[in-house]
Amino acid sequence: MIKDNNLVYGIRPVIEAIAAGRDIDRLMLQTGLKGELLPELRRLINEFAIPYQYVPVEKLNRLVRGVHQGVVCYVSPVAFQPIENLLMSVFEKGETPLFVILDRITDVRNLGAIARSAECAGAHGLIIPEKGGAPVSADALKTSAGALATLHVHRSSNLKTTIDYLKSSGLSIVAASEKGDMPYYNASFQGPMALIMGSEEDGVSPEYLKRCDQVVSIPMRGTIGSLNVSVAAGILLFEILKQQTANL
Repeated sequence: MIKDNNLVYGIRPVIEAIAAGRDIDRLMLQTGLKGELLPELRRLINEFAIPYQYVPVEKLNRLVRGVHQGVVCYVSPVAFQPIENLLMSVFEKGETPLFVILDRITDVRNLGAIARSAECAGAHGLIIPEKGGAPVSADALKTSAGALATLHVHRSSNLKTTIDYLKSSGLSIVAASEKGDMPYYNASFQGPMALIMGSEEDGVSPEYLKRCDQVVSIPMRGTIGSLNVSVAAGILLFEILKQQTANL
């Protein structure tokens, strides 16, 4: 059974959704779950590398009013794509790659707003983590004003590996951070690039900052210590757009 177009529950419907190749954004299994179909579900989880977690039955009961049989998943409203395919497609078109990497952005409204700014600024894709980030849900799609339906999205099982791949492919890695020692308007945003936007709580992870070619900040005069991450992303994306189109 499917609810709200992206919530699937019941062990057989979830098995069928996975087997049909639907992109599963999040799978929740009841703690201590048992049943004759469970081995088949586990096989598909491993085969398709589906992210999952065990949760108390009370959480599943809050999500579903029907009989969920201890299995609930969210089907992504967008199709995730391999980063290699996305990058190759951009280079084949003769365009300058621009990707946005989201490091532990947990609010679906921020995810949607960043996707909207990225699409408007001409970014080629959004890179999100498999775990620890907001789901690409119907709410995120709505907040993005449809941008998530047109913007290419890659879901990475290991952001560190993905960043290293982009660097080895010739992309400059830029992060926005309060720790940045260069105002964003003094930075050079020319050439292939990936912009990392960090967690609402503590910004970009130190392990990703170490891999960056530039760490920039947004100077502020007010008393509040930081901007909303989606606002910061919009400022930086349109500075990148300005610089990369200045000589066209």
